[in-house]
Amino acid sequence: MSDDSLLKLADSVLIPPFPGTTAPRWFLDALGRGLAGVTLYGNNVVGDTAALTAALRSAAGIEPVIAIDEEGGDVTRIASEQGSPYPGNAALGAVDDVALTRQVHWAIGTDLADLGINLDMAPCADVLGSTDSPAIGTRSFGSDTNLVARHTAAAVTGLQAAGLAACTKHFPGHGRTSTDSHRALATVDGTLADLRRRDLPPFAAAIKAGTAAVMPSHLRVPELTGELAASVSAAAITGLLRGELGFDGVVISDALEMKALRDAYGIPGAGVRAIAAGTDLLCFGRDTDEAMYLAVRTALADAVRSGELPGSRLEEAAERVSALRTRLEASRRDPRPARPDGIGLNAARRALRMSGPRPMLDRPLIIEVEPRENMAAGELDWGLSPWVPPASVQRVSTSALATGILAAADGRSLVVTVRDVHVDERVRALITTLLGARPDTVLVEMGLPHWSPPDGTSYLATFGASRASAQAAAEMLGLAG
Repeated sequence: MSDDSLLKLADSVLIPPFPGTTAPRWFLDALGRGLAGVTLYGNNVVGDTAALTAALRSAAGIEPVIAIDEEGGDVTRIASEQGSPYPGNAALGAVDDVALTRQVHWAIGTDLADLGINLDMAPCADVLGSTDSPAIGTRSFGSDTNLVARHTAAAVTGLQAAGLAACTKHFPGHGRTSTDSHRALATVDGTLADLRRRDLPPFAAAIKAGTAAVMPSHLRVPELTGELAASVSAAAITGLLRGELGFDGVVISDALEMKALRDAYGIPGAGVRAIAAGTDLLCFGRDTDEAMYLAVRTALADAVRSGELPGSRLEEAAERVSALRTRLEASRRDPRPARPDGIGLNAARRALRMSGPRPMLDRPLIIEVEPRENMAAGELDWGLSPWVPPASVQRVSTSALATGILAAADGRSLVVTVRDVHVDERVRALITTLLGARPDTVLVEMGLPHWSPPDGTSYLATFGASRASAQAAAEMLGLAG
């Protein structure tokens, strides 16, 4: 191939990002010469997103991939400033109504389609282990394989009924890892037989439901991938996903700059290895710039010239992406029914679980304990603040002193909201002290309810910190009408 042909072929398997709410000239030019599309992040969708996506289509000529990571719940890009109007997967799994899960994802897909977005990097098909993975948590439908499988299929069906392409993740399953793959290479404990029995059925269900894409993650499964991450392992992608599970759609990489790959290979090297292993479309992280996009593009072309990457593999990837783009173009012409009104809040209300006495609040002081950062969710606007007077809420760190909280709550009802208290011993100690001094404290868990307070505690679990889940909790506590 000529140099120009190789570079054009490399462009056809890349979906880099750009900063801001308008596409820079270099990006529009790249679309014009064959760049596959874009990955949008929260900083891109705070303006006129429909106008942005229209400009991208106009520059591309043929339908580009316009992808975003919109899971609902704690992981939202299009509602990052105010919180998602839809509960996340943990809440939907708690309800366990597959029709509701399908409706919620149909609504999410419709919201994205209205903005001109055509591929959603969702749903998460990860099955939680005995303790939730730090990268997954409420992003999972739950810890029961069969439950996760049926809700993953419903989510895929809902998104794609709205005209989007679904990208099921994080193959072969991130729910039993103790490491966040944003920070380091994670290992899936257990044998390959364990993986087949526990983690793979949701992916098989997604494939049966017709998922357009699957995302491998930066996970190692020792019996399958050795020391490699699944995202750069031919045994995982070509052997297990395509061979054993029969997936023939598009394989999309997780962000190449995540430390699990970047530290081992550099971003361009990771891109070459991912394509060689069977990946078809390379996703970049939010902070990737034009120079890094060009570096990956050049690395792919150079790898073909040197023989490190077979040209036929790059051509195969480009053909799959082209077929996806054709499918997305056809989907845009299909009529879409209107989204059901109020589906997100209705789902969040159904997910609530209340135990202990129903509280009667008197001038409540609401303490919100800031949790550890979840890198997938980013900065999340969470809590009950939108439904109470501003002076009623105090946001505190995990090192807050109980004495100060108790003094501020003297003569008032005390409501403490937390997220995933089970993962932080300091928060558990704070809650235990507060409950010892004030047994009437109302505890609101807006993460996973894996830690139980003493019997008799007024305890409300929302299974997520979306705006919908927060509003449903505020309603139940009599804070919002």
